Amino acid sequence: MLRVVGVVGYHNSGKTTLTCALADELIGRGHQVAVVKHTSHPLDVPGTDTAVLREAVNQVGFISPEGAGVFWDRALNLEDLLPHLEADIVLVEGFKGKKTYPKIVCLRGEPDDRDLFDGLAIAAVGPASQVTRTTRHQNGGRHQNGGVRGLDVPILDRDEVGKIADLVEMKAFKLPALDCGGCGHERCYDMAREIVAGTGSVEDCVSLQPGTEVKIDGEAVPLNPFIAGIVRDTILGLLSSLKGFKRGKIEISI
Repeated sequence: MLRVVGVVGYHNSGKTTLTCALADELIGRGHQVAVVKHTSHPLDVPGTDTAVLREAVNQVGFISPEGAGVFWDRALNLEDLLPHLEADIVLVEGFKGKKTYPKIVCLRGEPDDRDLFDGLAIAAVGPASQVTRTTRHQNGGRHQNGGVRGLDVPILDRDEVGKIADLVEMKAFKLPALDCGGCGHERCYDMAREIVAGTGSVEDCVSLQPGTEVKIDGEAVPLNPFIAGIVRDTILGLLSSLKGFKRGKIEISI
């Protein structure tokens, strides 16, 4: 199952530096790692062939000896992009508003750092001087266990990449962002908070553990209980009229 951890923080908080170091550490441990970055910068250079082609069509692919890629003329959801990645761990840089996976918060030592804690943080990271400044400003002193007082989150120095990677290996997950309610929660965010807090489990997500499973190119497609029921009942209805049909595990390949 694909696992995801976000790296969030305000501008110049060291997100990219941490993401690179963390990716290198996890790759060294044998993981296949991918990175997704949120950016507001232009994705192409005006006047290039790809830019000219993008004016004519809404999808442009490109292949070179150095790699390949695809331009779409619309913004994709994170969930649209993840199935295209060949990885067991994905580090997502930015996307502060996403709430379906755990996050590492990059500190700048400013009061608004605290706004980044939405119940999904598994660690806060920053240079030791910034960590001390942040906790003193907000809480009157550093928490004895190295966390942010009132937030039960460990604070690690940016150089402690090994410890940060340990947390990623232990706590990474990704909920499907369907808000289907099958788990008893109104939003995936509510379940994600429980998983991070240790009072819930990814196994509680019925959309990730469906009785009916659909795979495209080998990747399971998340189905909420309603859609899973429609798929199951439709297929059973069609097959039950066939000679030789019997109940059991059904596999269909198209």
